[in-house]
Amino acid sequence: MSRRLAGSAFVLLVGTAMAQSGEIRRPDIATTPLPRSVSMDGRTYVDHGLVAAGSLPAGTVDFLGDTLGSFSSLMIEPGTWKRDGDTYTGVLWTLPDRGRNDPEHGLFFDYQGRMHRFRVRMTAVSGTTGPGAASASLTFTPDGGRAFRDFEGKPFTGAEPGKGTRTERGLVLPSPASGTGAGKLSLDAESLQFARDGGFYVGDEYAANVYRFDAGGRLQGVIVPPRSVQPLDADGNLDFTSLRAPATGRRNNQGVEGMALSPDGKRLFVVLQSALVQDTAPGDASGRALTRVLVYDVSHDATPRRPVAHYVVRLPTYAEKGSGGEPDRTAAQSEIRVLDTHRFLMLARDGAGLGADESKPIVYKSVLLVDTRQATNLAGTAYETATTSLRDARGELRPGIRTAAWKPLVDLLDPADLARFGLSVDRAQPGRTMLSEKWEAMDLVSALDPAHPDDWFLIVGNDNDFVAAHCVMDGRRCDSAFDNDNRILVYRLTLPGMRSTAAPNP
Repeated sequence: MSRRLAGSAFVLLVGTAMAQSGEIRRPDIATTPLPRSVSMDGRTYVDHGLVAAGSLPAGTVDFLGDTLGSFSSLMIEPGTWKRDGDTYTGVLWTLPDRGRNDPEHGLFFDYQGRMHRFRVRMTAVSGTTGPGAASASLTFTPDGGRAFRDFEGKPFTGAEPGKGTRTERGLVLPSPASGTGAGKLSLDAESLQFARDGGFYVGDEYAANVYRFDAGGRLQGVIVPPRSVQPLDADGNLDFTSLRAPATGRRNNQGVEGMALSPDGKRLFVVLQSALVQDTAPGDASGRALTRVLVYDVSHDATPRRPVAHYVVRLPTYAEKGSGGEPDRTAAQSEIRVLDTHRFLMLARDGAGLGADESKPIVYKSVLLVDTRQATNLAGTAYETATTSLRDARGELRPGIRTAAWKPLVDLLDPADLARFGLSVDRAQPGRTMLSEKWEAMDLVSALDPAHPDDWFLIVGNDNDFVAAHCVMDGRRCDSAFDNDNRILVYRLTLPGMRSTAAPNP
């Protein structure tokens, strides 16, 4: 690897006999010039750096009259990505989450589940020479959207379900029993993936379900997670609330944060944001590192009942203060994009930046290259069908369970690269905007470059939590003290073996 990770005691290969964890004690600032590369399985993967960036004002209003929230997930519509000289165009779909809310004070809006549609135009520049930003441009123009409907044609709500449930087609689903959103299915959408028939999947936080919609946004089916992942109370009953952790299963607000299809469209990868409750080590939040990866065969059934593969990834851990102490937080994953049947890119990040506590330094935001080939397949075992913990009595990963290997590929914390597009990792940089706290959306599209057929654009979007000085939702004001604009970064990568003819967006 041709860069230096400043101040980091970092293990580059996780899940093999070489190492078992990655720890970041000081801010993981990239200090060597681009391009930077890593090698895995005899192949070299290259980060060429930022080639474009763009933003949309935080106060933008969407097609349903609410403040437009960015971006829990995003995806270029298959078949729309085109190149004409140095200019690229396409249709971008983005997924907001459950709307503006204040859980500490019990404030939730009846925010209807939806996707936003944009027309994208990008002129990219080299990320390796010169300031470049003057000749680069990225615009994404709102162009309508699509509202989601349940089996009965009713809209979804983003409202907290509490203990409420509703049964549709024999499935027990989260739904507020009274108050805001009563009678509707609760959806906290976090991940988006189009299928080849024009329909799409949406991953959810409340139930850790994956919802399958048709091309018009009508619910067609649900992938219900295994018992190990379902949020259950002490009596084994479903407990969908986001206000506290269940007894076992997905941690509250840590559901299906990453989801993507393999390029051939046959395998759906689903990744939890961090460790399940039963897999969490006691102590501080660094004990949430062991997250689950579920792989479903969707080639014959769009909503299969059981995974065909089930792996564990050990996420990076970091010291929140960045001052060299022991790690006390987990760099939760926020999105994935699948390269083939066993490799995927995964975005892992800290909780610092614009929109978070100003006293916290930005420590870690990276895109990792993950390989599951040597990982233990837990499909069908008690780790999946029951609530058996991955950890032994000492709190360590049980012997015999091998985690997936990974290496960091893209470090978002590159001050020189960010400065070319008016961004910074430091609040004190005059004239530059501090990098947002939450980066939660990714997609890959081909560079459409015959001379470099392995080159791809990695599109990364922030989640601004609907933070806007002038905010409206469900006909009510939801103003914040400042604007956190909707923002997209575009990197150019070399991904060997992933040709445009085999891509999800050829």
